[in-house]
Amino acid sequence: MNEEVTVATADDMRGLGRRLAVVLRAGDVVILSGPLGAGKTTLTQGIGAGLGVRGPVTSPTFVIARVHPPLTPARLAASGPAGRGPALVHADAYRLGSAAELDDLDLDAETGRSVTVVEWGEGLAEGLAEDRLEIAIASAAGGGAPSDGDSPRMVRISGIGQRWQDIRLPPADVADRL
Repeated sequence: MNEEVTVATADDMRGLGRRLAVVLRAGDVVILSGPLGAGKTTLTQGIGAGLGVRGPVTSPTFVIARVHPPLTPARLAASGPAGRGPALVHADAYRLGSAAELDDLDLDAETGRSVTVVEWGEGLAEGLAEDRLEIAIASAAGGGAPSDGDSPRMVRISGIGQRWQDIRLPPADVADRL
């Protein structure tokens, strides 16, 4: 999966997260990068909604990591979008200084049973999985952080490893049915 998507609003960012959730499965790692206010947590909220996890999904900056268990049994994930998926581990590496500090969180203990999303994980979380999604969010107008929640963003989704070679982002109407 290698795609670029322009996202106009915060609701659209959540919708992109729901679309991603359709292809995510237990063991997947998603690394998010982008400036403060770019929409990393908003995207993760959409992933959580698409997976059908207990919420609310909020920024884990001060607790560093949160686990959101599924609302329905994980075995239903095999039934596709109508059955919900695995737990969501949502981590924030913003206050971490090294990959060793991230390793101390033992996120790899959960990766096989969960979808793991790491905000600010670029340069720190790549060791969690050989196959992973790296998602960079930036202002669509260029420059630094988007000015507000409804400023257009450019989202670059890069699939790393064999797992993501033939995966495509589902169309928006698939996520709308979740």
